Parts: sequence; structure tokens; C-alpha cells
Amino acid sequence: MNRPLPSESAVARGAAGRIEILVDAPAEARGIALACHPHPLYGGANSNKVVHTLARVFRDLGYVALRPNFRGVGASEGAHDHGAGESEDMLAVLDWARARWGDLPRVLGGFSFGAHVQARLAVRLAANGAPPRHLVLVGMAAGMVDTVGARQYETPAIPKGIPALIIHGEVDDTVPLANVLDWARPQALPVVVLPGADHFFHGRLGSIRDIVARNVDPARPALENNGCARHPGRV
Repeated sequence: MNRPLPSESAVARGAAGRIEILVDAPAEARGIALACHPHPLYGGANSNKVVHTLARVFRDLGYVALRPNFRGVGASEGAHDHGAGESEDMLAVLDWARARWGDLPRVLGGFSFGAHVQARLAVRLAANGAPPRHLVLVGMAAGMVDTVGARQYETPAIPKGIPALIIHGEVDDTVPLANVLDWARPQALPVVVLPGADHFFHGRLGSIRDIVARNVDPARPALENNGCARHPGRV
């Protein structure tokens, strides 16, 4: 029986210096998944339980799951850049992963501020002709949100053709559900709402795991990877 490899610490280089990464790899790497954490100025780090859940389900689907720390968190160098520098750093992490594991299919996932960064990254990748196979946005920061102080997020629209799984809590008091619905409505994107769930999904990590497992394509051996992706709507 093939067992997943133990979690590994690694380092990539970005424009601001070191990027600390936790790597959760399956026995056979058939894809790359990037899982991004919530806001670094409010305690967000790659050890966040929602991001850990995303990484483990991606790994179980056959992807090498990468959990980078954003600038200024842990051993990652640099200072918080409101999503712009963080998006650039994630491109550097993907380049690092391609050099190590090859040009494998990619999935992007993130929680809160990390989901906002991944939406920005999806736009960049699509513009470069290399869109991700799937995008998973959990508790995504959009519109006016209330952390310690109110802040505005101009989250971009998802490029057409990228299957997006959007999961949000019904009673999220940090990023109101209405914000995400207002963002999704013009794009005709479905949103999976977890009844009774707050922003941090207390007691609902199993639901997130099951929804992602049902809606994201498993990574397949190279001969079976033809760029096809599962469309949202299974939930």
C-alpha cells in the first residue's frame, strides 16, 4: 500500500527573499496544488486548520500540496503587500514546484485573504496561457470585510473556463455572505453555502473536505492528463 510522504519543509525564492513552504506529497506526484493561508497581519499562517484541510484533501487526490507562508510570516522574508507581492510570490512557488516535479496539472486553493490571492493568481496564469485545472475559494475575502479594522477587497472575476468551487459560511461575520454573492452573481458562479458556519468553519472542516473531494478532479498519471477538468455543480 502506497502511503503519503511525511510533511516536508522547503524554501523557494521570491522577489522579497525566502518563501517558507510546507509540502504534503502523495506517494506518486501527479499534480501540484497550492493552498494559501488567511491574512498574515491577523494571525494567518500555513498551519491554519482550513488550509491544512485543503492540503490534505489535495494530497489524497494525488497532488503535491504546497502551503507557503506569505511575506513576513514564519521564515518567509519581506513585508505584507496587500495581495500584489503575495501573488508574485505564488508564481515563484509554482515555478519552484515545476522545476522539482515537472509541468504537472495545477490546482489553486485558499482561505480568506489566501483565496483572494488565488483569484488574482488565476487571472495571471490564465493571461499567461496556463490556467489552473481548478480553483477552490473558501471564506473568500471580497468587498468590505471586518477584521480588526475594515478593509476593502477588489477581488477580480475568475477567467472563463476555470472551474471554480466557492465555499462560504452562512453566518460569516468577517466576510458577509452577501459580499461573495455580489461578487459571484455577475459571473453566474455557484456558491456552496454551509448553513450555520462562521468565517473559521468551526466544526465544519469535514464538510469542506468532503465538498472538495467530490468536486475537484483527482490528479491522474501523465498519460491520462489531457487538461480536462470537472465542472462545478456536483457539491
